[in-house]
Amino acid sequence: MPNAPLLDPKLDLVFKRLFTDLPDSLLDLINAVRSDQPPVVDVQILNPQILPEDLTGKFIVLDILARDVHGQLFNIEMQARNHDGWPSRVVYYLARNLGRQLQAGDDYSQLQPVIGIHLMDFELFDDERACWQFELCDRRRPSVVFDRSLQLYLVELPKADRLHSQAGGALADWIAYLEHWQEESVMQEIERPAIRKAHQQLQALSGDELVRHQALVRERALYAERTVVAAAEARGKAEGKTEGLRSALYNLLQLKFGALPMAIEQRLMTACEDELTGWIGRVLSAETLEQVFEGGEVAPKR
Repeated sequence: MPNAPLLDPKLDLVFKRLFTDLPDSLLDLINAVRSDQPPVVDVQILNPQILPEDLTGKFIVLDILARDVHGQLFNIEMQARNHDGWPSRVVYYLARNLGRQLQAGDDYSQLQPVIGIHLMDFELFDDERACWQFELCDRRRPSVVFDRSLQLYLVELPKADRLHSQAGGALADWIAYLEHWQEESVMQEIERPAIRKAHQQLQALSGDELVRHQALVRERALYAERTVVAAAEARGKAEGKTEGLRSALYNLLQLKFGALPMAIEQRLMTACEDELTGWIGRVLSAETLEQVFEGGEVAPKR
């Protein structure tokens, strides 16, 4: 398809296709985000496939899972929209990948860090910073780190692009690319080989009719998902907080898991506001109904 308009590399389907096709560019992006750490020299992408159901399934996450030569796991994701359950889902995915490393009887010393890298097409924090690094440390003395098994890097792309001085070198180039991929004048100024290769691959993907169709299907699915969530939130405001939460959770559960067992419906009918809020936070990350309700009762707010 000659002169096809470029696809948006921030669409999760395109992002995953782009970087699973180019592991060297993915490696460069990882090192750019983690520039204060020893560079990663090689990665193996563990989930390169994109299944047909991934395009239309509700609440599907198209992330990239990669492992380096030391066994460190990287979970790289492009996130287009903020929602109430998103932070919980991020932590859940990281913890799940950490727990999956060990079998019964394995030594905990065999655990390797799980590192999340989330590029966000929105501003998350009301703060001038745009690039964030989180790990398990003391609240009063953040310099005292208890453990580095779980690490999370967040980049607020619009803010980082606006405050480009915060992200220097390679990361600034990647941010400029992801924010201005359509602007030829910006592309000409970026000389980084990994980004030039990514841009060439984006042009190739944009000219592939099948990929363009998949991107359109994915965009429609994401729009439908946003519409459903927005409608549930609007219903919640109109019906009162507790009843609204109950209605929203019921609809989200049905959309993701189908018809609900009577026991689940009864549980929803008798749940309090704190329980409903906790369960809603688990819906997007849960793979089964049981995972939504696991962990017993939700502690009341204090």
